[in-house]
Amino acid sequence: MKEAVFVNGKFCKDPKLANANDFFFSGLQNPRNTQNPLGSNVTAVNVDNLLGLNTLGISLARIDFAPNGLNPPHTHPRATEILVVLEGKLYVGFVTSNGDGNRLFTKVLNKGDVFVFPIGLIHFQLNVGHVNAVAFAGLSSQNPGVITIAKAVFGVRKLRRFPYKPD
Repeated sequence: MKEAVFVNGKFCKDPKLANANDFFFSGLQNPRNTQNPLGSNVTAVNVDNLLGLNTLGISLARIDFAPNGLNPPHTHPRATEILVVLEGKLYVGFVTSNGDGNRLFTKVLNKGDVFVFPIGLIHFQLNVGHVNAVAFAGLSSQNPGVITIAKAVFGVRKLRRFPYKPD
């Protein structure tokens, strides 16, 4: 009997048993329901729902936003994120570490714009447009993890969005 090998907490499938469905995910073309307190919905494609990603070091997500929808401050402890806006207008940003003075880097992104969130840094996205927005995020891990700051630090169970009022 052979022993299985763990990679990021997942067993490697015997390559002789792999099939095309292990490398396939369908559904990112469909908008997700944003009728929730945050006005956003993240559809993650990672090793949990696409087995073929195991050991490849990549994953992605579709993020749908209602007007004023928020993907709240969070971090990915095992991945850098690169975000591209497909539709709409997003206000995005990240905060550097304590040693760097907790500097805030922000930008308003339009269709086709790209922004990078370095590994482990707290970041967010907010739809500042008057229509729905859609973004895709690539992540540098098949299992990036997510820590939502308000839930993890303060035990907030029900997050909600807030009105955006530009300066």
